[in-house]
Amino acid sequence: MVGGSGMFIDAVCNGLDDIPTSIELRNELTETVKENGLDALLTELKEKDPDFYTIVDKKNPVRLIRAIEAIRLSNMTFSEMRKNQKVIRPFAIKRYIINHDREKLYERINLRVDMMMEQGLLNEVQSLIPHKNLSSLKTVGYSELFRFLEKEIDITEAIELIKQNSRRYAKRQLTWFRKHEDAMWISFKPVEQMKNEITNDLTIN
Repeated sequence: MVGGSGMFIDAVCNGLDDIPTSIELRNELTETVKENGLDALLTELKEKDPDFYTIVDKKNPVRLIRAIEAIRLSNMTFSEMRKNQKVIRPFAIKRYIINHDREKLYERINLRVDMMMEQGLLNEVQSLIPHKNLSSLKTVGYSELFRFLEKEIDITEAIELIKQNSRRYAKRQLTWFRKHEDAMWISFKPVEQMKNEITNDLTIN
């Protein structure tokens, strides 16, 4: 398995907690946030699950909605449901993380954003304006260009924000992966050399 969100990788490797869900309730809560903001959900969460309230990102509607959804469906706290117990998998797990020099990584991110713009990212975002409120489009690259199309910022600022937010995302990814003490970090080099390092490690172990 290569790439993807760190949370998705952990879900495959460690399993997921059995937390109830309801599309109808989630949609209802989403509408509440759209109409009234996050205050009501924050108040409810603080009252029903003060432990999770202290650690949750209080500006993240997705996390808040998910917590309230689970609490209402189960009559338990979200903290109680988040057991984080690893499941036993019928396969061995080896983690390999390619580690770029920070300066080189940021250069590559900036170059990638420029290439995406040259290859039509703005046209893609423009075609998605009718769907801009979908949570899947509130991500780096889309959010900044929606702001440009709505005349909040100019195109130069939008592109610079995409680069800046992409660099921040990369930094968060590295922080996430560092919690895996068993991971093997491989310094970036020609692909064949990195493949050989991984192959040798698998052979030895």
